[in-house]
Amino acid sequence: MALQVGDLAPKFSLTGQDGKTHDLSQLKNKTTLVYFYPKDETPGCTAQACSIRDNFEELQSKGIDVIGVSKDELASHEKFASKNDLPFLILSDPEKTMISAYSAWGEQSMYGKKYMGTIRSCLLIGPDLKILAVWPKIQPLKTVPEVLAFLKKA
Repeated sequence: MALQVGDLAPKFSLTGQDGKTHDLSQLKNKTTLVYFYPKDETPGCTAQACSIRDNFEELQSKGIDVIGVSKDELASHEKFASKNDLPFLILSDPEKTMISAYSAWGEQSMYGKKYMGTIRSCLLIGPDLKILAVWPKIQPLKTVPEVLAFLKKA
């Protein structure tokens, strides 16, 4: 079942490209943009990560922290973050536990072929660990504008 605004964010405990374990409790008292993406180093995912990077200071100035999540391994994340100078945390979820818990795993379609994969999506988790906003399917370059538009209305 898809997460809804007001739901408590599902618990997670994953390793980031910094080599440390991160879990939901560390997001308490912050507002965090969590975005799920299919694969490091692919055109859409790189465009999305670089767009967030380029707007990271503005997001931070509005009190927003950022975490990216994909099923790629840590070595891939380390290379991706380093190559693209990403200033935010990327979590590795090869078992798809967080990806699944956050409704970001499902049927995809490319060139008429159906397959299971990560759904590019994002959400805002509030300081009380409740979901403030959900974007269930988002285009790579719409992530930042959508979040900023939401913050203006909030």
